[in-house]
Amino acid sequence: MHIRPDDLSGPRVRALLDEHLANMRQLSPPESVHALPIEALRRPDVTFWTAWSGVELLGCGALKELDPAHGEIKSMRTASGHRRQGVARAMLAHIVAEARRRGYSRLSLETGSDAPFEPAQRLYAGFGFTACAPFADYEEDPNSVFMTLAL
Repeated sequence: MHIRPDDLSGPRVRALLDEHLANMRQLSPPESVHALPIEALRRPDVTFWTAWSGVELLGCGALKELDPAHGEIKSMRTASGHRRQGVARAMLAHIVAEARRRGYSRLSLETGSDAPFEPAQRLYAGFGFTACAPFADYEEDPNSVFMTLAL
């Protein structure tokens, strides 16, 4: 598996992000969908990576800088044919390492609260993320779980 920065221009990357947004809209009410569209992932405060095996896209993830000491994980997605193969774990390890390299003191995320999001919650908890209050522009939401990791 090779993780590399991505400019979001490839059709497979766009298709994976379209799938991600569509799935989030299926699982959560509109006001609780916090997945970023491609345009927002291209902002200068966001770094986006894709994971590949040869020419096969395995997944993606992003790191958004909230301030010089605090980052947020965004757009974690494993391609449906590659789930349970360690893609998300590798991408999360990559993002945590980058946050540490940048000198962030905190890394946070928002994920869903319902059953389909439990695997993601377990993955994050396995890396040491713990529940926290809403951060940045988020507000309390029964459909969201907020987690943070002190670095």
